[in-house]
Amino acid sequence: MSSQDWIDIFQEKVMELNEEDDWQIEFDDSIKPNGTEPGWQQYITKTFAWFQCSKCKRKWPSSRVMVVFHMKLWKRQRKGFVKVRRLCQDCKKCTAAPMEKPTFSPDNLDILLEKLIEKIRLKCYHERTDGVNKSFRMGPVQSPHEPAHCEGCMLGICIKNAPGQANRF
Repeated sequence: MSSQDWIDIFQEKVMELNEEDDWQIEFDDSIKPNGTEPGWQQYITKTFAWFQCSKCKRKWPSSRVMVVFHMKLWKRQRKGFVKVRRLCQDCKKCTAAPMEKPTFSPDNLDILLEKLIEKIRLKCYHERTDGVNKSFRMGPVQSPHEPAHCEGCMLGICIKNAPGQANRF
């Protein structure tokens, strides 16, 4: 899905906040997991997505695709901002393979952004929520997760042996 799809779905979900604040979302590959700037909040989660090598065109699924969100609400200006970083993986078949961005299904992108809105309610508006009970749609994963090819593992946030713990942030 394109960057515009992310923006459109996010804007649709922001309407559910019933707040008069103007929220924006942008991709920012420079944000550091567990390195928020003062006043910013963090949400890290994992989901299912697909990757495709730009060298050999091989495709692979992963159920350990890490996504990092940093968010901030400026109450006086009535503006909120979300930075998102989709962590990459590289092809295990190619030498010197580039890190590839994940591709999310429309269903998983919708759930991912719904869970983000829940975190905005909790962390920026201090509202208690019941939680989004929707699970990400998983696809067929034939081989085990390979930390040597996962940017999340390299950054120390992909918790391979502890399912669900990535959602604790």
